[in-house]
Amino acid sequence: MQRLYDFLRRHPTWVDSFWAVLLLLLGTVWAAETDLGREPRIAAVPIMLGLATVVALRRRAPEKMLLLVIACGVAQLVFDVEINPADFAMLVIIYTCAADGARWASRLGLIGGLGAASIAALRWPGEHMTSWEHLISTVFGTIPFVLAWVLGDSIRTRRAYYAQLEERAARLEKEREERAKMAVTAERARIARELHDVVAHNVSVMVVQADGAAYVLDAAPDQAKQALETISGTGRQALAEMRRLLGVLRTGEPAGDSDYVPQPDVDQIDDLVEQVRGAGLPVDFKIEGSPRPLPSGVELTAYRIVQEALTNTRKHGGPDVGASVRLTYFDDGLGLLVEDDGRGAKREMYEEGGADGQGHGLIGMRERVGMVGGTLDAGPRPGGGFRISALLPLKPGR
Repeated sequence: MQRLYDFLRRHPTWVDSFWAVLLLLLGTVWAAETDLGREPRIAAVPIMLGLATVVALRRRAPEKMLLLVIACGVAQLVFDVEINPADFAMLVIIYTCAADGARWASRLGLIGGLGAASIAALRWPGEHMTSWEHLISTVFGTIPFVLAWVLGDSIRTRRAYYAQLEERAARLEKEREERAKMAVTAERARIARELHDVVAHNVSVMVVQADGAAYVLDAAPDQAKQALETISGTGRQALAEMRRLLGVLRTGEPAGDSDYVPQPDVDQIDDLVEQVRGAGLPVDFKIEGSPRPLPSGVELTAYRIVQEALTNTRKHGGPDVGASVRLTYFDDGLGLLVEDDGRGAKREMYEEGGADGQGHGLIGMRERVGMVGGTLDAGPRPGGGFRISALLPLKPGR
């Protein structure tokens, strides 16, 4: 049965043709059994064939079939072919035009249906019927045409509603895919910032320690050994973080929070400062206010800003540079102040773009601060050196 239903849905004209043949047979039986005159009987044959054609081709050309059924109705009036079973095609085409035809065809079908019963009552008045009986008969004869049009128009409305729902679903699916692509792009940009910070900091520490080890290798082997151990530990840490980040890139999908656990936070800034001190940069680190848990995004941003600032101080601050880091807990946010007294010759590179001079230092800081709704102020200090000041709110701003 399912195959039969599928076949009928694929070949609707065949279904309509079957009903057209059945309607033609009923009309033929009526014409044979009804006492018609010679001319009406002859005219009934092409009229019934036309009405059967209307049913067979109603879905292929509903507007043309409506005009054909009107022509058949006029021919019935002219040649005195009374109402017969084949006239059921008028109901069918009115429904079809209301459901699938053009708007003008739908309106024309409604007008024709409203007037069909009245015209038939005038052309073939019933015998021994009062005026009230004629009126009631006309009203009841009009109701089927109205119902056919209403049913077809409701089908049209329902199809339009379903089409709108499908369009909306397709649009939402497209928007969802676009949002997913944007999320992937944003995630990759985030990973790129992470990778930049990891490489810039750890490689800088390794270079400084390697230079120190080479300098004291003969005079102080113990210090050289300690520097090499620092290089080894820093390199392993950098490799671990790079593997984590590049592993996420290989998947091609946005990473969840679990892929980034554990993330650097404010508590690890102390370890970061100790690492920088061990690399030879004196850093004065103080915390003001009452420490408390912060949103993970704020803590990661604070850690990366301090890391980037100290890395650039070490690379561009010049000889005998010193730095200070201040963390201040406010009621509504976290304040960061990183300063140095360096007098390096290439500080403009830091001001323009960062440690690599390619536009990733301050730009990356501003992106991170902007993501949490904070503000960043960076520039030279009066009398020399560089200052980076940031305010990170507990709740992202608009």
